[in-house]
Amino acid sequence: MPEMIKVVDLTKVFGTHKAVDGISFAVEPGEIFGLVGPNGAGKTTTLKMLTTLLAPTSGQALIGGYDIVRQASEVRRLIGYVPQMLSVDGSLTGYENLLLFARLYDVPNDQRNRRIWEVLSLLHLEDAAHSLVKTYSGGMIRRLEIGQAVLHFPKVLFLDEPTVGLDPVARRNVWDHVKGLRDRYSTTILVTTHYMEEAENMCHRLAIMHLGRIAAIGTPEELKRRTNKDGATLEDAFAYFTGATMETGGTLRETARVRRTARRLG
Repeated sequence: MPEMIKVVDLTKVFGTHKAVDGISFAVEPGEIFGLVGPNGAGKTTTLKMLTTLLAPTSGQALIGGYDIVRQASEVRRLIGYVPQMLSVDGSLTGYENLLLFARLYDVPNDQRNRRIWEVLSLLHLEDAAHSLVKTYSGGMIRRLEIGQAVLHFPKVLFLDEPTVGLDPVARRNVWDHVKGLRDRYSTTILVTTHYMEEAENMCHRLAIMHLGRIAAIGTPEELKRRTNKDGATLEDAFAYFTGATMETGGTLRETARVRRTARRLG
């Protein structure tokens, strides 16, 4: 079966800074694949290129067989994207936010209401559907943003630090719903995170990123085993492959502030 995502020597340079430095990897259909590393590793820049928001300096990437540069329109029809940047309108209800995205995605009129309620049900947001989003918790906001991104049933879902700023319970809740989406729709998921425990528990395979490069790729168990250390953690694996160490919710306003900070840091 062909790869759903194929990346070959992808590079992005800003002035004299090489934010992404010739990375290559592939993601199989239905896989949850993680790009892990600290802020500034190049994860968000990679996602912006793969979602056609940022043109690569060199290299190639294919999504569902379509080139991200030459066939950007076809790529956009295949994907959903949940950025770090807040993408909901707090002055609208959850239902109204989803309706807006249904229109943006050209979901047929006779299917919009059914799809919106299907997504609300899947993400356990039915009871809050007609409440203003500014009253939502950080975890509810993130689930709504994921709902916006999957209204058109994308084959590939890109999640950029989906649980940044959330408390451990909310983080787990978001991931349970992400896994539910994959199981229900066979969605391929590419996620960035700097939470190593989260990556270990949720991703089938990982690519460790550091200073714009991929240092290692494998399953969490493979990466830990390759350190030759008894009881190794993913933090140990990161240190082993990079020679560095990892340094690493609330209301709508608090969620926006946390994400702005995370985005400034890369």
